[in-house]
Amino acid sequence: MRFFTSFILVFGFIFVVACSSTITKNTEVPPNFILILSDDQGWNGTSVQMMDDLPQSKSDYHETPNLERLANRGMRFSSAYASAPVCSPSRYSIQFGQTPARLKMIRVGMNTNHINHETSFTIPKLLKSINKNYKTAHFGKWGIDVHPSVLGYDESDGMTGNKDGVFNYKENRKQWQNNVDKDPKKIFSTTDRAIKFLERQAISKQPFFMQVSHYAVHSDVMMRQNTLNKYMEKPKGKYQRHDGFAAMTEDLDSGVGLLLDRLKALGLEKNTYIIYTSDNGAVPVMPPKPKYNRGSNFPLSRGKWDAMEGGIRVPFVIAGPKIAAELESNTPITHSDVLPSIIDLAGQKLPVKDDMDGGSFKSILSSGGNGNISRFSEGLIFHVPYENGIALKRAHSAIIIDHFKLIKFHDNNERMLFNLNNDFKEQINLVESHPKKLLQLETALDAYLHKVKAPKWKPGISWKQGTVEKINSYH
Repeated sequence: MRFFTSFILVFGFIFVVACSSTITKNTEVPPNFILILSDDQGWNGTSVQMMDDLPQSKSDYHETPNLERLANRGMRFSSAYASAPVCSPSRYSIQFGQTPARLKMIRVGMNTNHINHETSFTIPKLLKSINKNYKTAHFGKWGIDVHPSVLGYDESDGMTGNKDGVFNYKENRKQWQNNVDKDPKKIFSTTDRAIKFLERQAISKQPFFMQVSHYAVHSDVMMRQNTLNKYMEKPKGKYQRHDGFAAMTEDLDSGVGLLLDRLKALGLEKNTYIIYTSDNGAVPVMPPKPKYNRGSNFPLSRGKWDAMEGGIRVPFVIAGPKIAAELESNTPITHSDVLPSIIDLAGQKLPVKDDMDGGSFKSILSSGGNGNISRFSEGLIFHVPYENGIALKRAHSAIIIDHFKLIKFHDNNERMLFNLNNDFKEQINLVESHPKKLLQLETALDAYLHKVKAPKWKPGISWKQGTVEKINSYH
């Protein structure tokens, strides 16, 4: 009888513990996510030093104290890359976790009827598959060819683009003149809508994903008068000297600060992951021109429109639960890694599969910034198969593997190989001295472009003449 009683007590204890464990697991509060995406902001376009041992990895003129505050409680990825050197392909890559080459969405203004926008593999839809209570929102510049609701967003500003944030595309020089406004580039009205969404979520206690895609710091250059006055009086930097652009950068940072302050006041900060990055690198000179002696992205070469470092390496800061403070990770990541990382952080690890290019960097966040990312394909791929009059003027592709970078031009197969660990400026071409490394990267690049049937450059192709099926040129 004593044995039976003891058995019942032990069994009861195990049952209670098991149930308690299950309840704790099932009632664990799901995390929130905020992705803040700036527009055309360079790697060194903020006052956050992206690389610990390189002072030039922050601006010598711009001030972004709120982004500094975020970085001080989170991790900086010093080798973070936009998926493309222009906006729309990068924005697609974030939402779908795929490269622009695979998506066949490689430049602004091209036809995208071939893309399955209704796929279940988008950030909002995947989060809702984990927990149906997730609420999702997008505010600011969208830059994708369907309404945000098609991708699963519950709230949005609709199908917005550069023109909605004031963009004088017909007069290039006027874009770079100082324009004073109380709500420059819609920074504060966009932020206000984002804050109202936060307030509703705080009341409902539902988990959320919110992307705030600012129109700044894309031209037209706009800023508040007081901010402009500050930079007109401040000594210019050696590489960054545009007082209006600096003022616009700080106004953007002020909007970020308002959002961070409200998040904390609502008691949501501790359970929210916040990512800050840019859709591509900054223009190298203002107004842009193909040839120049010294660019504002120094020590990176060139800028927006090119797959050189200045066009694709971008600021990337993440803070949130269990992320150690004030750390740098030099693990290379790209925008296609954002989707699998968010889903992993939300509690569901996506399988490594052949139509998903990104990999999760969750383990990097919990290991002091160290480690590697598991992806189906080798390396980070950048595909720019068209001629651009402002930039390199030649169709090209690039691949990065283990901090080695190959750029291959499609008109004559010219190749450039750089070791990014010690050559940010991309000045020392290693093609002749590292034949094995060249072969490794070129083989991987060619194999990937062939595997995904990436758009293939031919003389005269701009990818704006019709559908990709009509143009019918693939690797």
